[in-house]
Amino acid sequence: MDSKERIDQLTDQLKEAGYRYYVLDDPTMEDYEYDRLYRELEELESAHPELARADSPTKRVGGEVLSQFEKVSHPVPLMSLQDVFSMEELNDFLEKTIAAEGNAEFSVEPKIDGLSVALEYVDGKFVRGATRGDGTVGEDVTENLKTIRSIPMTLTGAPSRLIVRGEVFMPKKSFEKLNLRQEELGKPLFANPRNAAAGSLRQLDPKIAAKRGLDIYVFNVQLADGVEFTGHTQSLEYLKNLKFKVIPHKKLSKVSEIDAEVLSINENREKLICDIDGAVIKVDDLSQRERLGNTAKFPKWAAAYKYPPEIKPTVVEDIVVQVGRTGVLTPKAVVRPVRLAGTTVTNATLHNQDFITEKGICLGDTIIVRKAGEIIPEVVRSASHLPDAVPYEMPEVCPVCGTKAVRDAEESALRCPNPDCPAQLLKRMIHFASKDAMNIEGLGAQNVLALQTADYLHSVADLYRLTKEQLLQLDRFAEKSAENLLQAIAKSKQNPLPRLIFGLGIRNIGLQAAKLLCDAFPSMDAIMQATAEQIAEIEGFGMVMAESVVAAFREPHMQHLISDLQAYGVQMQHTKAVQTDQRFANQTFVLTGTLPTMKRAEAKALIEQFGGKVSGSVSKKTACVVAGAEAGSKLQKAEELGIPIWTEQDLLAHTKEEPEA
Repeated sequence: MDSKERIDQLTDQLKEAGYRYYVLDDPTMEDYEYDRLYRELEELESAHPELARADSPTKRVGGEVLSQFEKVSHPVPLMSLQDVFSMEELNDFLEKTIAAEGNAEFSVEPKIDGLSVALEYVDGKFVRGATRGDGTVGEDVTENLKTIRSIPMTLTGAPSRLIVRGEVFMPKKSFEKLNLRQEELGKPLFANPRNAAAGSLRQLDPKIAAKRGLDIYVFNVQLADGVEFTGHTQSLEYLKNLKFKVIPHKKLSKVSEIDAEVLSINENREKLICDIDGAVIKVDDLSQRERLGNTAKFPKWAAAYKYPPEIKPTVVEDIVVQVGRTGVLTPKAVVRPVRLAGTTVTNATLHNQDFITEKGICLGDTIIVRKAGEIIPEVVRSASHLPDAVPYEMPEVCPVCGTKAVRDAEESALRCPNPDCPAQLLKRMIHFASKDAMNIEGLGAQNVLALQTADYLHSVADLYRLTKEQLLQLDRFAEKSAENLLQAIAKSKQNPLPRLIFGLGIRNIGLQAAKLLCDAFPSMDAIMQATAEQIAEIEGFGMVMAESVVAAFREPHMQHLISDLQAYGVQMQHTKAVQTDQRFANQTFVLTGTLPTMKRAEAKALIEQFGGKVSGSVSKKTACVVAGAEAGSKLQKAEELGIPIWTEQDLLAHTKEEPEA
């Protein structure tokens, strides 16, 4: 068999295996075998790039980094649906529709909580994918959509032009993996799968999107040249035969049956692979749809029943206090296990003492809990107290090391001020080794814990004292893994100074602030000698950030640590890079809400560093809105105009010196 025949054979074999796995959820090939054949195909395509097919599974890893998303006009508008919030409203819609048509059948489908897109095929080849935007104009996200393995790259037996609509989502398992990785890297967690999916689909670097595990359900034919359908469910069967991953659906006619199915979808939502926020009810007959028509905003033949957020009572069995990297003491309620939005909830954050006092939380309370964004458990209120119960008071000492806790005048949180606290050290080490800091591969949370338990680590500097003999005494390390870790530690010594500054975990100082600090004071000595007033003059800084830097380097333990790191050859000098990367040139950004780790001035400086401009208002000329917590009208206007919306994570990903592989 020659190379072309083998490439064709492998491509077809892997495509079919991928379809069975990602679309039908019926795998026919072991992961090991798939990986083996995939590697063989990669090697053949590398040796014979001219023979690689456009529909090869190797093409899904992500293409070149984009500078921006192009605008796309939808040939057929992607309309939104009218929402109903009660069974009475739903039945009113059904009865009016049935009365208007004499009889009617309806398709009932789960309403996927994701991002709506249109996929366009020409002569059976996927040529373009775009977000909904405002329904008439969206963004070209073709390269990111190519990374979704359930989207077919080629179709057999398709019309000359086909446009379908679907909902991109992040499966629950992918979301959990993503947040675990964020936690390991010391980065803010994504609030819910929808935000994570939207942020992933709007990545300018498709390689990042490829790693996020996105998926899609297709739910409508927008345009099919030369193909006629009489009903919606018929069109879905047509798409299923073309090997699309089609939305689960049922065709029903009786109001009682539809009501029961809407309730059933809600009761069984935990069994779905993704989050939903309602059910969609659509007239099935396409001629009836045409007669019913549309309003200025919505079709009259469809409605979306929105499920109320699920809340349940449970009991506070205990309150434990966790110690963070910077010493912040965070209380957590250990609650009687309760099923909520598809998972068993056993704890919920209580944030700080102010939150506990405001809610009046006591040990033994019956409390009402819900999941913020269907993911994060949160306490809504206390429903009842035990007799003689008193609100919980945070401990006066650190629960790990026993040091007296302190409360800064301008903060609501208590902190353990002991830099040698074992809990802080563990998390500082994890942060120090994380990708955006010193990037020490192989030094994840479990390995740090093992080294600390073995009494090898009492300070970050102890990393540079580790020996191969020490590592081999631990069950987690063999000859090769020990050598790899030591090489990664040695390599970290040459990291740029901003990474070290960020890795030290100074309060209020993120990676971008560290870069700005090093640009102004190009050595560790210069930074340590700078006054708060001098640092506050840096564009993007303020006095709070400046005082955090000065306070950190005033601490004897930090001075001792820097001395040790310097002795071990860690880079202490900074050469300011000449910024030739103007990836944001001629683009205007708007910042809104509170970002998780960056000050607004810091984010502004970062955007300007790459040639962008920051405006205070949203318009059609706005390239992107960077939104944080409690974003208001600016976010709403951006959504209405179809303007890309980024999280802080998105902004940082788009400004990496080297795109994430």
